[in-house]
Amino acid sequence: MQVNDIPALNAVLNAIATVLLTVGFIAIKRGKREAHRRIMMGACSVSAVFLVGYVTHKVLVHGVHTPFGGTGGWRTFYYIMLLTHVVLAMAIAYLVPRTFLLAIRGDYARHRAWARWTFPIWYYVSITGVLVYLFLYQWF
Repeated sequence: MQVNDIPALNAVLNAIATVLLTVGFIAIKRGKREAHRRIMMGACSVSAVFLVGYVTHKVLVHGVHTPFGGTGGWRTFYYIMLLTHVVLAMAIAYLVPRTFLLAIRGDYARHRAWARWTFPIWYYVSITGVLVYLFLYQWF
C-alpha cells in the first residue's frame, strides 16, 4: 500500500460504516438490541480505523490540499458539501463517544435521545465522506 492508496481505503471504510449504520438502525427498529449493539460497535471500529487513515494521510502528505477540479455549479455544490461534512465530522468526534457511553452505562433513555441527533449526523458524514472522495479522485 502506498500513500496515494489511503484516500480510496478511507472511502471504502466510510462506505462500510454507512452500511453498518443502516443495518444497525434497522436492527434496533426491529427490537434486536444485541444485534444493534454489535453492529454499532462495528461501525464505530470502522470509523476509528478511518480516522487513523485520514490523519495518517494528512501527516504523510504534510496537509497538502487536494484541489477540486470541477467548475461552476459543481464547484459550489462540492464546497458546500465539504464545509458541512467537515463541521459535522468535528461534531461526530464528540457525539459518537458520548452516545456510546450512555449505552454502555445502560442509560438507554438518554442514549436514545442522543442517538436521534447522532445517527443522522454520523450517517451524513459517512455518506459525504464517500462523495468527497468520488468528487476529488474519481469524477473531477
